[in-house]
Amino acid sequence: MSDDAGKTATFWEHLDELRSCLVRIVVVTAVAMIVAFCLKEWLFAVILAPAYDDFISYRFFGFLPIFPEAAERGRSGLHLINTGLTEQFMMHMKASFYAGLLAVMPYILYVLFGFIAPGLYDRERRYAVRVVGSGYLMFMVGTVVNYLIIFPLTVRFLGTYQVSPDIENMLTLESYMDTLVMMNLVMGIVFELPVVCWLLAAMGALRAEWMARYRRHAIVAIVVIAAIITPTGDAFTLAVVSLPIWLLYELSIWIVKKTSSKTK
Repeated sequence: MSDDAGKTATFWEHLDELRSCLVRIVVVTAVAMIVAFCLKEWLFAVILAPAYDDFISYRFFGFLPIFPEAAERGRSGLHLINTGLTEQFMMHMKASFYAGLLAVMPYILYVLFGFIAPGLYDRERRYAVRVVGSGYLMFMVGTVVNYLIIFPLTVRFLGTYQVSPDIENMLTLESYMDTLVMMNLVMGIVFELPVVCWLLAAMGALRAEWMARYRRHAIVAIVVIAAIITPTGDAFTLAVVSLPIWLLYELSIWIVKKTSSKTK
């Protein structure tokens, strides 16, 4: 990495620049967190929407006659409670942090890329832009898919499941929030599959023929992963979770095929 005069920067100059980048990231994240904290009603209206019977996903699945269990699940109640003195405030803080972090993530990636970009060759820089940009986009797509489809069905099933009518479920706000954040993270990582496959194909370590040859094995693995993500036990939810992952695999095959043809 060099400065404008063409001189190589020293270790301490690099360290000072990194410190400047981290300070900017912390300040911007803190501001975004404060803004999210002040928008409490709007923030929790979004977070708690899947807990209500009129959530868009439940209404959509209720319109599909081939999924009567989804419509029945949408009519079931889900009640959240608070058991700790500071729990609601801490959940407010945690939700504000996550919301602020998601909002400023493009800026964070931009700042970090600006720090490392001068030390990369042009080809490496182009690859870095594609990986970071597409990786962030796919992570957000995975988060949206989880919020609209996977998490509502999962929390509705587990939150209303009873081993006996005499036992009433009391789902805490902390449990609800932790499950939402964990599943968002998992689905965001799962949706990075096309990006990882593209990178491996660009490196010559993956071929579309291999992926097509082991498609049946991949489908079995996808079903197992879907069962782990949503341990609800019903075929409907398992199919809903497995379908987007399978589509990601098929998309990855197409991406790998196109990438391999360009590198030949």
